[in-house]
Amino acid sequence: MAKTVRIDEDECIGCEACVEGCPSVFAFNDDEGKAYVIEGAEAGDDCVDEAIANCPAACITWE
Repeated sequence: MAKTVRIDEDECIGCEACVEGCPSVFAFNDDEGKAYVIEGAEAGDDCVDEAIANCPAACITWE
């Protein structure tokens, strides 16, 4: 089973670090002020692992 990336949007502080570092997987919802995972995005491990490491809210995980 393939891993999928998830953002706990309740914990997201809207810093956009994940969007800046991995724009092919993450996007920003201006109305909500939160990042989200782009539906159907190809999650490259290096890009996502970097986003996980750089997230100040620690709200990005693999499932």
